[in-house]
Amino acid sequence: PGNLSINCDDIDLAGDLVQAITTSFNIDDLNSTAHYPQFIAFFKEVLQKVNDYNIVRAKLSAEMADNSNLIRSLIIRGEDCRLMGDMQGMKQAYRKLYSVNRDLIDEYNIRCNNHKELMNCLKIVNQGITRAARLRCGRPKTEFISACRQALKENDIEKLFKLIERGVQ
Repeated sequence: PGNLSINCDDIDLAGDLVQAITTSFNIDDLNSTAHYPQFIAFFKEVLQKVNDYNIVRAKLSAEMADNSNLIRSLIIRGEDCRLMGDMQGMKQAYRKLYSVNRDLIDEYNIRCNNHKELMNCLKIVNQGITRAARLRCGRPKTEFISACRQALKENDIEKLFKLIERGVQ
């Protein structure tokens, strides 16, 4: 087996070249090393956004659970006041319930936007892995994709960047 060096700043062009070469020369398996600092920097930014969106999602979920419990207690308080003939207490409970419900709807809208942005970032991550995978062919390509997915599951970002640069060893 020989070595081939492709010096190119564009990871997509390098991937296209690797795919064309492996197809033209009927190469079944090909691993590669790659150095794309701009791609890695962009990838770091996207992964940081994913982390930030996940933190916001967890916070919003906790707040939503707290508000759900508050809503439950306000409904019970309002109904208790109604049954006891305390119309002032009932009005206060239902006013508070209305306010909390409005807050819950606002939080839901924020959560939906957060989820949309998170999905966009995850799509970019998936596309980035696919772009880096095109620098490989056959079994090394398949193993690379699996290893990258595993690194993401383990939240091992350094391992992910080493995989992108060196492939699966």
